[in-house]
Amino acid sequence: MYRLEPVANGLHTDHPVPGLPFVDDSHIPLDDPAAIEAIGRHEEAGTWGRWDRVSGTQGSWLAFTTDPIRHDLAWVVRHHPEHGRTVLLVPDSDASPWHSNWWGPQLLFRQGGYWWDGTTWYRPDQVWDVPGERFDHRPVKAATTITAADLLDDNAHPGGGRLLKVANFDPASVPPDPWNDHLALWASHRPSDTRPLERCVVRLSAPELAADQLIGVPEMAKIANIAASTLRAYIARNQRDVPPPQATVNGRSLWARPVAQDWAEERDRSPESAAAKLDSGDGDLSIGLSELRQRLSRRFFGALWERPDWRKRWALRFRTESAVHEIADDLALSVATDTDSIIDVHDLAVTVRHAVLDEFAYGKKLDESLGDTGPTTFYGITTPVTKMLDWIIRHHPRTAHHLIGEIIGDAEQRLEIPRDASADSIRTALGLDSALPRQARLDFLERALPPASR
Repeated sequence: MYRLEPVANGLHTDHPVPGLPFVDDSHIPLDDPAAIEAIGRHEEAGTWGRWDRVSGTQGSWLAFTTDPIRHDLAWVVRHHPEHGRTVLLVPDSDASPWHSNWWGPQLLFRQGGYWWDGTTWYRPDQVWDVPGERFDHRPVKAATTITAADLLDDNAHPGGGRLLKVANFDPASVPPDPWNDHLALWASHRPSDTRPLERCVVRLSAPELAADQLIGVPEMAKIANIAASTLRAYIARNQRDVPPPQATVNGRSLWARPVAQDWAEERDRSPESAAAKLDSGDGDLSIGLSELRQRLSRRFFGALWERPDWRKRWALRFRTESAVHEIADDLALSVATDTDSIIDVHDLAVTVRHAVLDEFAYGKKLDESLGDTGPTTFYGITTPVTKMLDWIIRHHPRTAHHLIGEIIGDAEQRLEIPRDASADSIRTALGLDSALPRQARLDFLERALPPASR
């Protein structure tokens, strides 16, 4: 979200983004989200609009629409019944991303991704909480909210400001300076019954954002344990999710140290970093794949060199296509008959059994939450789980026969799910995702499912 940059403030915003000009938004019905959506709902004309309620707070909503005059621009609106609204002008291509990513507790963003939920300021979301499937929200220490009232002093003059029209607005124009004059002009247009200036948030102040605490590329690279040239390359190529800077001084990007530390932490916790800890040094292979390669290498060497009947085939007169095919088939057979050296099928069967039972338990819980008290005939099994069950059936049918019986028995005894429901669930899942020929699958299930369930 913090990588999206607005190009202007709407005149009727409650929370101006510092440094941006103000553009007249009076042609947009800002109090009616459905009407905002309706303006842009003309797909044939290349425009679009949408509005949605935001869960968690009654009366909170967000909306966007392509500007009816400038189709290259769009208005995005975030409304909160207690904390007011934000109105921003953005590139039309960014309207949908703004809408999607604004769908949460974040009411406004400032200074390279710092955000406010109406009470607390947080650092840019970077560290992903995998179990919670969300970013870890990290509060800013000793944060102070700077309001419009704090900035409007005797040196701010409305006469020095300018209100722009969207028709002739240039998004690439130089930011207004001094900006406080434009802020004063914005304040002069606000009716007396609107949100007081003391509650109009402009930005935040915090010790970590003090000028003498910000760091440049060399310091940030050192925190991440990479070369400064590597970091510069990431930034130039827009790679590795380098966070936007909190400030730019004379063309030099500067970051808050905690933001750099969060970025370094996420890099260290990433799948790539974890995998690097298991690098075998054998090409790009992990430790497990390197061990497998070595086992197969020893096996193949023994077959090709230590067997006298095969070793003689290295002679030129034995190097025929049919002879090579024969050796290749024998080597392939040696692997196919020993897949347990790659993955233990019994361990896999236990894992799949628990996975299928978890699917059944989730389906039963969902039915109960919906008040469905009737007899259940089917529970869905996700495609990845079904494919692993199918793999066992195709590669180890005897083990699969026992596995299916155990799944149905456990579901009946532990979850009180009738065996017919379990059998129909397995039959349906395999019917959708099995790689077996249809008749072979049906013939196997005829023998693997309990008699009463066929």
